[in-house]
Amino acid sequence: MVGTAHPTVNMEHQIKLLIATGNTGKAAEITAELAGVDDIQCLSLRDFPPVEECEETGTTFEENAILKAKYYAEKFKVLTLADDSGLEVDALNGEPGVYSARYAGTPCDDLANNAKLVQSLAGVPAEQRTARFRCVMAMVDSDGKLLGTACGKIEGRIIDEPRGQNGFGYDPHFFMDELGKTTAEISSAEKNKISHRGQATGAMRTLLEKLYREKKL
Repeated sequence: MVGTAHPTVNMEHQIKLLIATGNTGKAAEITAELAGVDDIQCLSLRDFPPVEECEETGTTFEENAILKAKYYAEKFKVLTLADDSGLEVDALNGEPGVYSARYAGTPCDDLANNAKLVQSLAGVPAEQRTARFRCVMAMVDSDGKLLGTACGKIEGRIIDEPRGQNGFGYDPHFFMDELGKTTAEISSAEKNKISHRGQATGAMRTLLEKLYREKKL
């Protein structure tokens, strides 16, 4: 998204927005996409006292995104944006889905998750390895009121051998035929334009700008 010049902001009057994720790669992607929204200061969980992680008991990405946003908003009394995202593989009946981050168990481990994914698809031909990244985001105000949700998805297929260094999670194994690359082989700027998370964050940026204009933040 093309940046625009903004006047100097009074730090005392900035609106704080907590990006409620412990995943540093994910937080960086979301913060970069929201950069430049008037008077919005993006913060991470590292900017707040440590608390227990939100228990993700939802059965859908939307349920978990709302659960997390409300949990951290109520803990810290701040405008909060949270997401739940993951990989859905058709040959695995939609797995790992909402369990993507902990597919191979806890603690979360990208290498272990990818190893399990490749093993689970052993013998499955390339044309049947269709998959998608899906993301749902939720934003709530400092009182825990839901302000809106947004979603995004991209289609691809799973390959056995990892390719690329510019990504995290399942990116090195998620191949997009139209690009001829995995999502770990494209630049961060390109990824933010097309990715499931980039789509959802773009919609949330629009919502933030609307709420700001209407003085509802």
